[in-house]
Amino acid sequence: MSSSRVARRSPVLGSLHRVADGTLLGVITATAVLAGLTLHWQHRWTVAFNQLETTRTLSHRLTESTALLEQHVLRATAQPQRLVPTKASNLIHLERPTTAPVTQADPDLLDTWQGLLQKPIRPGY
Repeated sequence: MSSSRVARRSPVLGSLHRVADGTLLGVITATAVLAGLTLHWQHRWTVAFNQLETTRTLSHRLTESTALLEQHVLRATAQPQRLVPTKASNLIHLERPTTAPVTQADPDLLDTWQGLLQKPIRPGY
């Protein structure tokens, strides 16, 4: 039984057969497109999640490093009780000073720099 023979004997049955074939082909195509989109979206989500995990790990490492540095400074200082924990409310913003350009070397300025370089740097914030 060929499809052309069935279509000649019963045109309604032949047209139903063509509609069923077209519908099946459409469903298979739609399923393949949706499967491809699903795989693409899953890949994008995996990449985004890996970036999030990397960010979390780096943030955790930064917090640990900051804590270790603070502990080191506290151990190295003579009076750790005078230091305060770092917070945004404790920070002071200073404007950049405006200075006149120096045209020649000022001996007083050089003495000041020498005095600053010889003083030890005290630990703390």
